[in-house]
Amino acid sequence: MQDRPTVPELLTAVARFLDEEVVPHLEGSRQFYARVAANLLRVALRELETEEVHLTAEWERLQALLPPAERPTTQAALRAAIRQRTEELCERIRAGEADAGPYRERVLAHLRETVKEKLLVSQPQWIQRPPA
Repeated sequence: MQDRPTVPELLTAVARFLDEEVVPHLEGSRQFYARVAANLLRVALRELETEEVHLTAEWERLQALLPPAERPTTQAALRAAIRQRTEELCERIRAGEADAGPYRERVLAHLRETVKEKLLVSQPQWIQRPPA
């Protein structure tokens, strides 16, 4: 869509509507599900805002861990290729290639960063929380 409101603006508006107009007038499970719906819209918004950067970073990390492959040209193809490359990495891990040594440290660094990126989308407060 090229016009306004943009997709992020629409998601923000619906989440705000749920938070400010719907949730306060509900009780029990309906209120809970309205809060869940608003939160899912915020997750989708964060995904839209960060997906390209996160996919690129994950692809580059996988390229450093696996034999080089040609980067797909579309985001959908890149998502699919990352799933495939992640399965390749899993096979190497299952085969014991990451049990020790420098490769293990590189794999662990990749996994930590990948989990961090996923949490920044799904549960950002878990990452941005000050250490206890």
